[in-house]
Formats: sequence, C-alpha cells, structure tokens
Amino acid sequence: MSSAELLPLDTPGSRTTGTPLVALRDVHLTFDATHVLRGIDLHVHRGQAVSIIGPSGSGKSTLLRCISGLLRPQRGSITVDGIRVDQLATEAETIALRKRIGFVFQQYNLFPHLSVLDNLTAAPVRVLGRAKQEAQADARALLKKVGLAEKALAYPGQLSGGQQQRVAIARALAMRPELILFDEVTSALDPETVGEVLNVIGELVDDGLTCVLVTHEMAFARAISDEVVFTEHGVVVEHGPAEQIFSSPASERTRAFLSRALSGHAGARPPAHAPWHAAFTSAAFAV
Repeated sequence: MSSAELLPLDTPGSRTTGTPLVALRDVHLTFDATHVLRGIDLHVHRGQAVSIIGPSGSGKSTLLRCISGLLRPQRGSITVDGIRVDQLATEAETIALRKRIGFVFQQYNLFPHLSVLDNLTAAPVRVLGRAKQEAQADARALLKKVGLAEKALAYPGQLSGGQQQRVAIARALAMRPELILFDEVTSALDPETVGEVLNVIGELVDDGLTCVLVTHEMAFARAISDEVVFTEHGVVVEHGPAEQIFSSPASERTRAFLSRALSGHAGARPPAHAPWHAAFTSAAFAV
C-alpha cells in the first residue's frame, strides 16, 4: 500500500451514500491466552454517532484501538475510508492514517510543559505542515468552541479535569479528522465536570462529525447516538438504532445490563454551547 493511497480525503468514491466510513469484519484479537475480540462486525457511516456500550472488560476500548491502528488484530479486516487498517505496512502509512482519525482517551495526555495553545498547535504545525499563525487561529477558534477561549495561555496543571478533557477534544479536532474516537472520556472526571465534556461531544455529533464512543453514560448515549452496539466477552450481542436498543432490546442480556446501568440515572442531555458553525465554516476546514 502506497502513501499516495492513504492521503486523499475527498475522492469521489469516499463519500458515496451507503458506503461505510468504518467497516470491521470478523475481527479477532488475542492477548496471550485471552481472546479479547471474538469476531466483531461493525459498520459506521459518515456523519453517524455510534456508541459502544457493555460491561467492563468486554473489549470496547480494544476495539477503538484496532480502528485507529494502535492494535492489529490477528484475524479479520478493518477498513477506514477505503484504507485497510489491518494491513498497514510502514510507519509512514500508520502516521498518514492517524492524521485522519482523532482519538480522545480516558486520560487527557496533554503535554504538561506546553501551554493549552501550544498543545493544540504542535501536531498541525509539525505533522500537517501548517503555518504557525494559521494553526494558532484555528486553535483559538476551537478553544472558543469548547468554552475555553480564555485558557489559551494556561498550562494543563492550572486546569480542572473537565477543562483538560475539553482541551484534549479540541486538540484532536485541530488535526481536522474524518473520524473521532472517544474512549470513556468522562471516566476520570468528577460528577460536576462530566456535563461540560458531554455537552461538547453532543454538539459535535449535532454538527455531523463521525464519532465512535465508548461510554458508560447511558442516558447520553441514548440521546446522541444513531446506532448503539452492546458488547460482552468480545462479541457484539446486539446492535441497532439507539431508541430500539434502549426501549425494546431483543437480547435478555442487553435488557439486564441496561436495567442495572440505568438504575437511578435519569435526565436529559445537557444544553449545548453556541453552534459549531459559529466557530468554523466548511471553508475554514478546506484542505
């Protein structure tokens, strides 16, 4: 596979209606004697929000790492926008793929010695080759988008957990990804700051960014997801439209999980910040 095959983002076939942006087929991954993924099939279409739910240890985070190329399955195929992720052969190909995929982890992974602004501009300047002034302008717009415009010159250690996670989301967006993966991004936050982060993610979903989320926030997943996938023991137990999964799941195991997960949790999605379009236009994202 050549690098040239990896880089174009806007080829005519890449946005064909009905063609999945992400496609996994019969994906298996084993760590030593532990079979973590056992034949996963998954499709994500451009503009969709897909939430992966399930008990701890069911392979959800591992699945995201396989999609991003951080892990390679022993069997099966993974395709992202026409790229066979499971067949990447060189470091250059892997880097080219990761330019297209944003990943927000449970931990913020910000550079503690860099300001918030420099955290957002480092990769666009060094990896994408963008001019520093242009990268800074986009970074400031993104910080405004996530409600942190006044924190551009602060350092991560001066921010709350929720603020750091919003910076991490803005940093992922600064690379202009085709797809963004969220791996339990609220799990390390205190209850008072969870809403700040969910609010930002919800707005991104509203504006059509393709997202795959691993989350334990069931009410939020129900509110923002086009599709919900329930996994357990490395297999997809059930998947379908969010309302169907939460209102009338076909599997008894799904019903039992949701009954426990939703027990004592109710409420609507938090209100959104100002519209995404106020910070960026499609022209601003043109490559």
